Amino acid sequence: MDIQELNRQIIDEFRANGGKVGGQFEGAPLLLLTTQGAKSGKTRVNPLAYLADKDRYVIIASYAGAPTNPPWYHNLVANPNVTVEVGRERFAVHAEVLGEPERTTLYRRMAAIMPPFAEYERKTTRKIPVVALRRA
Repeated sequence: MDIQELNRQIIDEFRANGGKVGGQFEGAPLLLLTTQGAKSGKTRVNPLAYLADKDRYVIIASYAGAPTNPPWYHNLVANPNVTVEVGRERFAVHAEVLGEPERTTLYRRMAAIMPPFAEYERKTTRKIPVVALRRA
């Protein structure tokens, strides 16, 4: 199964169950991020793990440790006013790419909760971006 098909299944399950999914993501804090394609202008939805930080949702552009940033990250940088779905709620947010030292602090917090993020960081030479989403 390709990643787009897997994401589609996760999105469908998320929306059918008020933000809850099973399988490898069961119990994980997930949100759906809706961006506009930087080049295509098309709407894109991606299920992402998040970290709650005060009044923000923090997401990480790990791309499972790939050598490049995920496509959703480029879309979000080009158009930082995006939409998220958390549980049954859908709302507008503004995205901000975080700098140091906050980036590292929040990345470590995420890796402590979800250990695969520590592995993603070891797999790549790029500095994995950390993004804060704040209600618009």
